[in-house]
Amino acid sequence: MNNRNDRFKLDFMPIGQDIKRGRKAKNITREQLSEVIGYAPRHIQAIENEGQTPSVDFLFQLAEMFDVSLDRHIFKDRDTVKSSIRRRVDTLLDGLADKDLVIVEAVIKGIHQASEMQEV
Repeated sequence: MNNRNDRFKLDFMPIGQDIKRGRKAKNITREQLSEVIGYAPRHIQAIENEGQTPSVDFLFQLAEMFDVSLDRHIFKDRDTVKSSIRRRVDTLLDGLADKDLVIVEAVIKGIHQASEMQEV
């Protein structure tokens, strides 16, 4: 019976690390987050750094606040799941005007060309 349960056990350490990166990307300290959500900074630290399992409600709240993809942690074998950083970049891109997206597109093409040159 335990073997079946182990198959569905989530490792919360990578999820906590994604939440931490998302929080830092928005320049929010644990203390500031604590004031907003009503959890102690130590509890937030335990989730981010120690893999402590949060309640489902709290996990969803943090994932939504910091645009963290839980899919990639839950459905590890699926290719179509976007990483948390890709979701954050997508969110940032959604806020840009087309004239700014032209610049971003040029930068991305430059990165691809530089990568291809390094492979040769």
